[in-house]
Amino acid sequence: MNSDTAHRSANQPLLGCIADDFTGATDLANMLVKSGMRTVQTIGIPAPGTSIDADAIVVALKSRTIPAAEAVAQSLAALAWLREQGCRQFFFKYCSTFDSTDAGNIGPVADALTDALADMQGMANGFSIACPAFPETGRTIYRGHLFVGDGLLNESGMENHPLTPMKDANLVRVLQRQTVSKVGLVRHDVVTGGAQSVREAFARLRTDGVRFAITDALSDTDLHVVGEACADHVLITGGSGIALGLPANFRRAGLLPERSDVARLPAITGHAAALAGSASKATSRQVAQWRETRPSFRVDPLAIARGERVADAALAFVREHLPEPVLIYATASPDEVKAVQQQLGVEAAGSLVEHTLADIARGLFALGVRKFVVAGGETSGAVVQALDVKALQIGSQIDPGVPATATLDGSIGLALKSGNFGGVDFFDKALKRLENPA
Repeated sequence: MNSDTAHRSANQPLLGCIADDFTGATDLANMLVKSGMRTVQTIGIPAPGTSIDADAIVVALKSRTIPAAEAVAQSLAALAWLREQGCRQFFFKYCSTFDSTDAGNIGPVADALTDALADMQGMANGFSIACPAFPETGRTIYRGHLFVGDGLLNESGMENHPLTPMKDANLVRVLQRQTVSKVGLVRHDVVTGGAQSVREAFARLRTDGVRFAITDALSDTDLHVVGEACADHVLITGGSGIALGLPANFRRAGLLPERSDVARLPAITGHAAALAGSASKATSRQVAQWRETRPSFRVDPLAIARGERVADAALAFVREHLPEPVLIYATASPDEVKAVQQQLGVEAAGSLVEHTLADIARGLFALGVRKFVVAGGETSGAVVQALDVKALQIGSQIDPGVPATATLDGSIGLALKSGNFGGVDFFDKALKRLENPA
């Protein structure tokens, strides 16, 4: 970022982000707010002519598991809108566990965005990193291998994911299977050499024809180094962790002032409820913890398939317990999920649960619920669409990767959690934070 570009209008955003699911978008927005950027998350692509006053805008899509061609089309449409806003740098955000299949969607979308930004590439020269590392939540990359805690990705439980089973921890191989572009690696010993060392590695990789570089990172310090090295990149791809190092680039260029109120949210009145659709280990523990002492209702996909009025039964259960918060969950063990998928099919099982939880969310709103805690990316997408949420202002962090949020008009408070995130007491913590968001 050159000094002669250190001017912008008061409401012109600096960073335009495209996230492949709703909780991932919130996770990224949380990271940017923590680093001092006023951030707004849109639910889908805003209408043409919409203008948003923020330092960063995160467009949340539901493109992670749809056909690659559709994911590419949606991502390019989001990019076009963000370019209309005047963004100077762009970020393609995906999960810190690199959720994808050999068909995509990370590789195809990254290729399409790079092609679309060819007229802006400049010093980046059509080159981008791919860095899903998020050390604060235990996701680290070493020699191109993604670790979750102390184990490899393919031994973390993600190998059992119903839609994107991750059976290979070597991200160079994983991404290479998704793209015709050459994929390379920036090793950790290069990263520890500082930002200039990383920039020199980028230059060598570009000379070798590499378009995407998996970049090692074991700590937040590493992410700051990599982020600084990417100051001149038009496109960055990765998890939310890499966003730690981006705001400082804008600040050094004189484009981002220091602010103390970026995480302020309005107080939300009304009842509260939690909805969980994720089958991850973390969400399973959180559901179990809640059920020990608090009311909960299980959504059974087989009952839905039999034609039972599961949403009506769930809302009747909620009425019995109001004003006490209730958890509505479809979370199940991997064996239970597989058994349901064998009977109904993978897509049908997921669709039944999503549609039912969306119906329940609308019913909860009609009952006066205004504070929603939602676990799972697909579930979060279904819920915010059911509630007709168009955009979110981002507040302070509840747990790593999960902030409190509120609609722009302050009428609804939401905590949207990726399935794998949050401590065992997350639902309680989130409800308390939505009750007192300041």
